[in-house]
Amino acid sequence: MIRHILTKLLHAVITLLLSAFVVFLGVRALPGDPALALAGEEADPATVAAVRRSLGLDQPVLTQFGHFLANMVRGDFGTSIRTGTPVIDLIAATLPVTLWLSAYAIVIAVLIGIVAGTVAALYRGKWPEWVANLFSLGGLSIPHFWLGLLAILYLAVTLNWFPASGYVAVTENPLRALYYLTLPAVILGTALAAVVARQTRSSMIETLGADYVRTARAKGLSRRSVLGNYVLRNSLIVVVTIIGLQLGGLISGAVVTERIFGLPGFGKLTLDSVFTRDYPVIQAVVVIITAGYVLINLAVDVVYSLLNPRIRVGGEA
Repeated sequence: MIRHILTKLLHAVITLLLSAFVVFLGVRALPGDPALALAGEEADPATVAAVRRSLGLDQPVLTQFGHFLANMVRGDFGTSIRTGTPVIDLIAATLPVTLWLSAYAIVIAVLIGIVAGTVAALYRGKWPEWVANLFSLGGLSIPHFWLGLLAILYLAVTLNWFPASGYVAVTENPLRALYYLTLPAVILGTALAAVVARQTRSSMIETLGADYVRTARAKGLSRRSVLGNYVLRNSLIVVVTIIGLQLGGLISGAVVTERIFGLPGFGKLTLDSVFTRDYPVIQAVVVIITAGYVLINLAVDVVYSLLNPRIRVGGEA
């Protein structure tokens, strides 16, 4: 098991380094000159050159990447070209918003998805299964931005049930923060809820036909006990894996949701940095998202190996 974890950790480090290099090159392939944007369109060439030299853009690409890696290891992502603020401060101010939104979306998605998947598995061929399948299909098919706009139009503007935009920090007023985050979290978690529902249904149908479930029924255990202690409990192993793999997608997918609902999160920071060609911020944002993906996948792989003893570790059963 230790060998398996160390191998996965090595793969994660290699993936992160390669991703950082691709991001570094991709950012520099963006059209436009950040030095010219910072100095101004009417600046003379000497001023633009001085700005480029101060940003280190006049050095070879590999040298710039080496400095970037060295600073990244120390937690220094540089200074924003647009605002002059340290990038780490911008991340510290915006990342908690996205993390709270993603966590809230996961809770909503898991609750709705498990209930819908359980209903669909227990009532196969009946109208509850059709409703659950329709919900899953809609959650996977409807674009988030369109669903978010409809939610704002009807639930926020017409019915005035939720605020159309705005944000309150969880540390300031938790209840009011949940009130402001509920509608964006529901929209963000729709696709995840659909995936969880489909996976729960498939896993429960497979588990219901297992030998140990039939043995539990033959022993006279109640239907509720069999479903709770045997069927649902064993079916959640797959669901845990799906949730872990989707968490990184939620963090990166929050870009559109935050933009629609005006949340000052990681997504807004990403879009603003792309529009202004703010190299240090773009690099830091993408590297952090990539690191989140890698670490989450690593954690899910390890947890899944612990939960399921049938997983082969290091070539041994």
